[in-house]
Amino acid sequence: MNAKVAATAPLPLAITMGDPAGIGPEIVVKAFRDAPALTAGAFVAGDLECLRKAAAAVARPGEPALPVALIERPDQALRMPARCVPVLQAVSPPEGVRHGQISAAAGRAAGEAVQWAARAALGAQVAGLVTAPLHKEALSAAGFTYPGHTELLQAEAARHAGVPLARMPVRMMLANAELRTVLVSIHMSLRHAIEAVTFDGVLETLRIAHASLQGVLGRAPRLAVAGLNPHAGEGGLFGSEEREVIAPAVAAARAEGIDADGPHAPDTVFMRARKGEFDAVIAMYHDQGLIPVKYLGVEEGVNVTLGLPLVRTSPDHGTAFDLAGTGRADASSLIEAIRMARLLLRGA
Repeated sequence: MNAKVAATAPLPLAITMGDPAGIGPEIVVKAFRDAPALTAGAFVAGDLECLRKAAAAVARPGEPALPVALIERPDQALRMPARCVPVLQAVSPPEGVRHGQISAAAGRAAGEAVQWAARAALGAQVAGLVTAPLHKEALSAAGFTYPGHTELLQAEAARHAGVPLARMPVRMMLANAELRTVLVSIHMSLRHAIEAVTFDGVLETLRIAHASLQGVLGRAPRLAVAGLNPHAGEGGLFGSEEREVIAPAVAAARAEGIDADGPHAPDTVFMRARKGEFDAVIAMYHDQGLIPVKYLGVEEGVNVTLGLPLVRTSPDHGTAFDLAGTGRADASSLIEAIRMARLLLRGA
């Protein structure tokens, strides 16, 4: 999200189809149907037949399915009519995929669509990408070694830049209209997440959050830092990480001109941010940061990857295998992710 997007000619927005055994293709079609202004100039990186099946699944009674058109190049999406779904065949057609079932074929199609879109964004063929949900088990079954989108995109960006993975630090931000939270660690066990609370990790998170949100807000963001332990350690009674690791990192960030404050008690800091005292909360691990945002409603939450040289957003829910193929999946979070991507591109 840090790179400046070229302001010469408009570039299309890529939306990856997600795991074809899940709700991804259906919510993508619904986004084109229900938010034509937001999806204008966007296209789907995925499989044509999967999107046509999804269009049939979400068609309203008495109405024809939304047209799904094959395009050969990303720029053709800029000339497509509203409420038509342009699809670029970015993957080999997945075979034997069944709704609600984990499979290597589905995981491969989902992963390859993300890889294609990431490389297109890094190569300035598209303005950015919005990713529909993939399934981590299916991704693993297909041979991908990344636990999710964030790590896969980080690897693609590092490869493109010709730098080691450690030189391409990224962070996950979950955001809705009421709260933003940025995570120090992402997909790992709680035991390993605690070990990941280091001075360098917290300071790097503050730097990434500050740089990324400054572009969005047009000013320096006010960042609250959550503690790791109950009551933020209670002066060392319930743990020493706050005193020995987190507070020194906050002090170092402040010395660099970052408006950081904390560590604060994790059970109250999110409420304070929601009331407007802070622009974002730096959370120490995955569930600490995601539970408050998702409690406010997954239909409005957006996942943003910070630190990448490209814009990437996604809905904050999963593949919902139980709803796949029914046409009942809610596209609200995906629509908000597209809206967020447009906002970030304007501020890039």
